[in-house]
Amino acid sequence: MTETAVADEPTVWGEIQGRTITFPMEVPVLDAATLLFSVPAQAAQALLPGDAFEVIEVAEGTAQMVIALVDYLDNPWGDYLEINLGFLARPRGASDDVIGSFIYRMPVDQAFTCEAGNRVMGFPKTVEDLERSKGSGRTTFTMRVDGEVELRVSFPSVDGSGERTRVESVSYSYLDGVAYQTPLSLDLGTGFIDPASVEIELGSGVVADELRSLGLPAIPDMATWGTGLSGTFLLGTPVGG
Repeated sequence: MTETAVADEPTVWGEIQGRTITFPMEVPVLDAATLLFSVPAQAAQALLPGDAFEVIEVAEGTAQMVIALVDYLDNPWGDYLEINLGFLARPRGASDDVIGSFIYRMPVDQAFTCEAGNRVMGFPKTVEDLERSKGSGRTTFTMRVDGEVELRVSFPSVDGSGERTRVESVSYSYLDGVAYQTPLSLDLGTGFIDPASVEIELGSGVVADELRSLGLPAIPDMATWGTGLSGTFLLGTPVGG
């Protein structure tokens, strides 16, 4: 990774709904599953808005999709659920050593984090009906639209409390129409999930159709789970600024 999240002096961005937005933003506790998929690069590129970013081909004609299922248990922007759908990507024309991610959809289940993510980082957050549940030895994240399941991901409830790895990266977006980059560092859970045990259900709707265009449901290349993770988000800047 060429973009590095480094501790900085506190910066006040401003206020949203009477709450002060300050960076670095420390997230003390979160649980997260991370799933990696090999998908057709052309189909992945079609899901990236604008023309400022390009998906990274990890092999000829193949991009890497990342699905992150996150339960923010303690976060300055609320204790909320989030589903991240994105790809490894870089600014168009950047050198091969520049590696980040572009999240093209980011459903959440609370209005404040939606507004803050939209206005401060340009993240494509929308408020949706999300649920995390546990039963029969499995953990499940579900997104419903009008009461019907559009996306459900289920995996065995492995122990995610062990050793974790800190990963520094950058998340790309468009803020007010301008290509933008937000440096961050997040713990990656190292509780291994057997990829063949991951179950993905797609219903009807835009998100389900987009995932089908990428070849899902499919067995992920890799899947991990972590509990009690943490992260740091830095104040972003325009790409090239």
